Amino acid sequence: MTNRTDHVERLAPSSWIQRFSPLIAAGSRVLDVACGRGRHARFFAARGCRVVAVDRDAAAIATLDGVAGVTPVAADLETGAWPFGNERFDAIVVTNYLHRALFAPLLSAVRGDGVLLYETFAAGNEAHGKPSNPDFLLAQGELLTVVDDRLTVVAFEQGAVVGDRPAVLQRLAAVGRGRRWPPLLPL
Repeated sequence: MTNRTDHVERLAPSSWIQRFSPLIAAGSRVLDVACGRGRHARFFAARGCRVVAVDRDAAAIATLDGVAGVTPVAADLETGAWPFGNERFDAIVVTNYLHRALFAPLLSAVRGDGVLLYETFAAGNEAHGKPSNPDFLLAQGELLTVVDDRLTVVAFEQGAVVGDRPAVLQRLAAVGRGRRWPPLLPL
């Protein structure tokens, strides 16, 4: 049995996403990739964004039915073609998910002045449990390399975090080169 506190914590947005959310204006069209039960989709919808939330878990995505501002999409991003064709988004949010074959379509889907917020596990996390498969762990500096010639990095960090669930993470906030410079940084 899951207690209410655990459920609420699982729905709380990542502190990294919250910190850099001011880069994403109200009214923006946001893609929440591998959204699960939609903690970030709900967060951005509550901030006045129009969110497309995609996940392959139909039961998880169904929890977003009827959430104002959220369009849930059940799709397996690891098989078949990119489900969004040539669509562009003002912002793309990815947390706790890595499928390297999606890097190119994700970067192409960020508008020229858009935002990419990415946070996921990195090498070294195997010491803390799952994920431990190298296919699901970023190499040192990998996110920087991926966005290097496409986006301007606003913030990047990598390393171990401690707390209730120790992990090794990489976090990136980046904006399109069409973004007015300098972007406002959160306090």
